[in-house]
Amino acid sequence: MSKKLIAILLAVLLMVPAMGAMAEGEADIVDTAVAAGSFTTLVAAVQAADLVDTLKGEGPFTVFAPTDDAFAALLADLGMTAEQLLASDILTDVLLYHVVPGKVMSTDLVDGATVATVGGSEITVSLDPVQINDANVVTADIVASNGVIHVIDKVLLPPSDEGSTGATADIVDTAIAAGSFTTLVAALQKAGLVDALKKTDTQYTVFAPTDEAFAALLASLGVTAEELLNRSDLADILLYHVIGVKVMSSDLTDGMEATTLGGKVLKISLDPAMVNDSNIVTADIETTNGVIHVIDAVLLPPADVTTTSVPKTGDQSQLLYVIMATVAGLGLLFYFIRRRAVN
Repeated sequence: MSKKLIAILLAVLLMVPAMGAMAEGEADIVDTAVAAGSFTTLVAAVQAADLVDTLKGEGPFTVFAPTDDAFAALLADLGMTAEQLLASDILTDVLLYHVVPGKVMSTDLVDGATVATVGGSEITVSLDPVQINDANVVTADIVASNGVIHVIDKVLLPPSDEGSTGATADIVDTAIAAGSFTTLVAALQKAGLVDALKKTDTQYTVFAPTDEAFAALLASLGVTAEELLNRSDLADILLYHVIGVKVMSSDLTDGMEATTLGGKVLKISLDPAMVNDSNIVTADIETTNGVIHVIDAVLLPPADVTTTSVPKTGDQSQLLYVIMATVAGLGLLFYFIRRRAVN
């Protein structure tokens, strides 16, 4: 191999790292995330929260970037869709909790350090393993023109203000997002109760039967879902599952009785946790207007007991007529018995 060829190869090898470094930091944080292809939900969230211009600004910024898989896990935990998350009031706060002012490389991280985010809340750094709060840093030091990105495997949620639930959807939307209450939601729509359970000025407790619970009810009654939804007492059945205050599982006591919106009473048991004869299988799903406890059987309100009373008059004359008729009948019976005996 000629000396000239060797010199050219050496020059090329020396140029490659420099070219890579230029390419690595030539795009800003947003464009770098877009180009990666694994942060589509994060990018959509940044756009929905109107933070694109901020993160394309001079900075510098450090962004702890959750992957699409991390967002998918969060949505599953919250029981909501990506669209609901992007429309939630807390979206901006959540995103800003992932951004630290300044360019902080992995070599700058200190074990146990607390760092203030752009949103004002603090995150905690751990180094063994490398974590931000409880999210693992899976890829570090992706350099951008206005900062650096560290990839994490979990969405960070800022600490809630005292008294805040962190819920982003009302009872109806939470039930829809869960996907396991389709019959319940259809019944609420049919009974015209959706608007009532979407009110945010009132707190409710809903004991929500699953689709399996409704299927069991339909089988036991021998009716179809359509027939159930057309029952005249559908609203009464649904209201028997709703209490007009927010009752967390920690507020329940054994033997407790609670009056429902339908006016009928539910009885609580704690060993095991039950409402009437239905098991509470998942408790304390908080919403913006109350809480949902999932149950495994549909609750049927007790039937009203109808009693028929004997009409009375002021002098109880009807009772007297009955007694007189009875005496007269007995008298006639004895008369015919004696007459037959004489003959």
